[in-house]
Amino acid sequence: MSTKAKTHRSTAKRFSVTAKGKVKYKKQGLRHILTKKNSKRKRRLRRSGLLSPSEHKRIRRLLPNG
Repeated sequence: MSTKAKTHRSTAKRFSVTAKGKVKYKKQGLRHILTKKNSKRKRRLRRSGLLSPSEHKRIRRLLPNG
C-alpha cells in the first residue's frame, strides 16, 4: 500500500502552476530598500516570473497536485 503524495507547503506558497503547466513565482527584491532602485526596476519586479524549464522537474515533484 503506497502513501499519498504530499504537497510541500512552503513550495506551494512560493510557486503556482499555470494552466499550461509552467511554474510561476513572485520576483524578489521589492520588500524594502526601495529608494535606491529606479522606477523601471521596481515596475519589472512587480511582474511575476516564469521558472526556467530546467528547474520545472524539481518544483513539480514538490507540488504533486499543482
